[in-house]
Amino acid sequence: MALHPLPALVEQLAKQPIIFIGGKGGVGKTTTAAALASYYANQGKKTLIVSTDPAHSLGDVLNVPLKNQKTVVTPCLDAIELNPDIIVDEHFAQVERTITSYANPDMIPKIREHLRLSKSAPGAQEAAMLESMCQHLVAAADAGYEHIIFDTAPTGHTLRLLVLPEMMGAWTDGLLAQQRRQAKLRSVANHLGSHEQHNNKNDLANPFAEKKTDRWEQAVSVLEKRKQLFRQSGLLLHDRTQTAIVLVMTADVLPLAETKRAIEQLEDSKLMPAAIVINQLIAPTQSDAFWRRRAERQQQLMQDIEQSFPRYPLYPIYLQQTDVRGTEALSALLHPSP
Repeated sequence: MALHPLPALVEQLAKQPIIFIGGKGGVGKTTTAAALASYYANQGKKTLIVSTDPAHSLGDVLNVPLKNQKTVVTPCLDAIELNPDIIVDEHFAQVERTITSYANPDMIPKIREHLRLSKSAPGAQEAAMLESMCQHLVAAADAGYEHIIFDTAPTGHTLRLLVLPEMMGAWTDGLLAQQRRQAKLRSVANHLGSHEQHNNKNDLANPFAEKKTDRWEQAVSVLEKRKQLFRQSGLLLHDRTQTAIVLVMTADVLPLAETKRAIEQLEDSKLMPAAIVINQLIAPTQSDAFWRRRAERQQQLMQDIEQSFPRYPLYPIYLQQTDVRGTEALSALLHPSP
């Protein structure tokens, strides 16, 4: 498949509300994501770009300090750099509130210590980041965004984020089933114990006291909301009219091998990439011997790339003389003025 001109990429993705940019570390994911977001925002489309990469560089590319909350970059462009430390703290604070609402008060110090240690457990950051990502994903349409673009961490992280909603939904189903079994046992125990309470005429119940079952129902409600969030996110991610996955690579051996593996995993998960961007290409005509050899090597690899990905449109971005920073330069990168 021949290379397509870059303006065709922004046209191809123009009707995709959700765009994920993924790829190997250092190939230009952040620049590509920021360029798409800047272009659509310059066209008057309300756009949100979210970085899930802990190695915060989105703010550097946009030339604007970013944080864990929305920052207005231009009238039509908002940006967020998700901070995993803040998200994990907020996530576990919510878990603590839910558990302590029905736990025995004597157990609360132990629970807090357990939760503190759990913050550093494998997968804790990932689960918290996933939930935050899903919240932004589901809320974007209600907030009036025409595009939400995710600048993701290196490939393996991206793939896990894309397949985790289904896994987390199944895990939440297991928790809910356990809660329902416990609720049945409590109901039987309460029914058997109610006769003794009824026979004790001096025992006057407080009609305004919160029942223990109500507190259990609060916990179940939290799980149900999480299940619904993951379900909605999973549906959006698998809807090709809603979500486009764009992989970024360079014309080098290692990015080619990693992109092949990523596409195999995505296809296995029924998540087909929409396009592949080949970044940092060198124009074939070079006077310097070193750069001429580099360009020739890239051209050889481009043949391998075209043969490896015949089903996907390929878009080239050529190496720039200067760093591309700021929304105007980023927008011009993908759609230069004639």
